[in-house]
Amino acid sequence: MGARDVIQAYQAAQVSRTHKPKRQARSADNSLQRDGRSMREQCRTLEEDHDIVTGMYDRMEERVVGGPGISVEPLPLDYAGNVHAVFAAIIKANWAEWSLAPEVSGELTRPQVERLVCRTWLRDGEALAQMVMGNVPGYQHLHKVPFALELLEPDYLPWEYNDLSKGIAQGVERNEWRRVKAYHVYKRHPGDMLVHGLAQNTKRVPAEQMIHIAHRKRIGQNRGVPLLHSVITRLADIKDYEESERVAARISAALGMYIKKGSPDDYTPMPNSSGERSIPIKAGMIYDGLRPGEEVGMFESNRPNTFLEPFRAGQLKAVAAGTRGTFSSVARSYDGTYSAQRQELVEGQLGYDLLQHEFIDYWCRPVYRQWLQIAIVSGQIVVPPDVDPDTIFSAVYQGPVMPWINPVHEATAWQLLVEAGFADEAEVSRARGRDPAELKRSRIAEVKANEEADLVFSSDARHKFYGNQANESTPAKDPADDAKGGNQPGE
Repeated sequence: MGARDVIQAYQAAQVSRTHKPKRQARSADNSLQRDGRSMREQCRTLEEDHDIVTGMYDRMEERVVGGPGISVEPLPLDYAGNVHAVFAAIIKANWAEWSLAPEVSGELTRPQVERLVCRTWLRDGEALAQMVMGNVPGYQHLHKVPFALELLEPDYLPWEYNDLSKGIAQGVERNEWRRVKAYHVYKRHPGDMLVHGLAQNTKRVPAEQMIHIAHRKRIGQNRGVPLLHSVITRLADIKDYEESERVAARISAALGMYIKKGSPDDYTPMPNSSGERSIPIKAGMIYDGLRPGEEVGMFESNRPNTFLEPFRAGQLKAVAAGTRGTFSSVARSYDGTYSAQRQELVEGQLGYDLLQHEFIDYWCRPVYRQWLQIAIVSGQIVVPPDVDPDTIFSAVYQGPVMPWINPVHEATAWQLLVEAGFADEAEVSRARGRDPAELKRSRIAEVKANEEADLVFSSDARHKFYGNQANESTPAKDPADDAKGGNQPGE
């Protein structure tokens, strides 16, 4: 029976001399209750002191949110199923105006807010924002739409606030179906307060007024886990190892020599030989100042370590694998072949797209929909009667796209897809990070200006097409007609 039990068991579950399995039986909330704060603080320290981690978060901001932020293209429809262009333009104009100062302090624009929230979300594992709507005592809105965001770091949500009788766990209040009812947050940042009893200095914010973006890895996880949770130790080791190598290289770079005295019988001390001896070094020198039995030697340097770069590259590849990043982006190394870089870019873009869609679902869509609802309720935006109410909040959210490695080939591919009907112009515009409606307006104005100035470029195929067609179908004009004067019958 013992032999059969061994045969039927999984080898990975067996404890042996070389394999001592570690197990995790705690729930997600229980694990983070003990380790969440420590991991968050370690990630913040790494970002402050580790250049690799700082560059990694910078690249995540660039690829997930980008410089102009997540663009929103409203797509309300009329009852015929067509895009209501007039209403969409009104929404977009008001959205652009609100985006200049969307948060309560008025210091940040919407792209800056999104980049800052994205960085906090990935570094700390979560971020929060209280939605300030309507008339609020002591606050004056900066726009005609009475809606603003109060950005909060996850420190405002206390890990220690647990009351199972009220359904509160780690500051989050839920009902029996685990639906969030409210958040219990500190009134001030706990890092700024020098008094005790912080758990008593909280306020209850209904879930309808709070946005909680969290990086979750397990079902039923209450709070977020940092993106670097599985590579914190490796990154700390890389930093310590590089620091040791730098110190060793500095010590080795300090040139040092020694004088070998030889056997005691050959050495005769010179009178008045107090103090240190120095040897001036210059090119082509001949030193004849050695005493009988002495020999000059030099300390050998084995730094910089020739194995540092391969070892560091291997460790950074493991870091990239655990953070949805790419080795080239983490290490800033782009010396691979074209095929390798292309494959890495394509695979890495999948990870960036996943984070981008999570950010849109957690942050961008709730912010846009709540803003639009407040704008309509406050009367700043009036819904036309021919707009389908079910499509008022419809929109397309577009973030940074994968950059082109070979623009000629990729532009040709898009052209073939559009001509064959497997893609449209709007899709191509979004793939290049452009707003289709804005591009269309810009193109119309450009073509109109060219026509008024009598300019024809190769991009305007209409003149070329109709010109060739006219030349082929119109018969040549007889010069004698000009001599007759005027139009002839039948012309």
